[in-house]
Amino acid sequence: MISHAPVGYLCPFCRNIRTGAGEHPLEIIYRDADVFVKLNPKWRPSNPGSVLVVPVRHYENIFDLPVELGVPIQRAARAAALAMKSAFGCQGVSTRQHNEPAGNQDVWHYHVHGIPRWHGDDYYRQSGTMAPTEDVRRRADQLREAWPLGS
Repeated sequence: MISHAPVGYLCPFCRNIRTGAGEHPLEIIYRDADVFVKLNPKWRPSNPGSVLVVPVRHYENIFDLPVELGVPIQRAARAAALAMKSAFGCQGVSTRQHNEPAGNQDVWHYHVHGIPRWHGDDYYRQSGTMAPTEDVRRRADQLREAWPLGS
C-alpha cells in the first residue's frame, strides 16, 4: 500500500492519544480500546461542536483500516450523533470521511467527521475556523454529559 503522508510525518492524532499534547485544546469525549472521539477544534460558524471519531491505532485511510474496526467506529459515530442531538438540539448530523489526496484527506490517520446540522445552515458555503478554547471546552462538556450510556 502507498503512504501519502510526507516523510517524517508526525501524526497529530497519534500524538493526541499517546501524550495528550497538541496545538489546540484536546477534548476527548469518549475512548475505549479501539476508538476515541474528540471535539474538533476547527468548525464552521453555523455548525459548532463537530467531532472526530478516530481509531486508537494508526491506519492511514480506509484502504489500510482493518474491517474489524468498522463496528467500533460506527458505534462511536452513532453515539456522537445521539449526543449532538441531545446536547445541541441539532436537526440532523452529517458524517464525512476522506481518503487520499484526491479525496481531500489532509490528516494521514483515518477518521470520521461528525457534524451537527440545522436547516439552512449553509454548511458547504462556509470555511472552518479554529474555535475559541472556552467554546471548545463548553461544547465538549455538553457532549460528555449527553453521551449515551452503554455506547
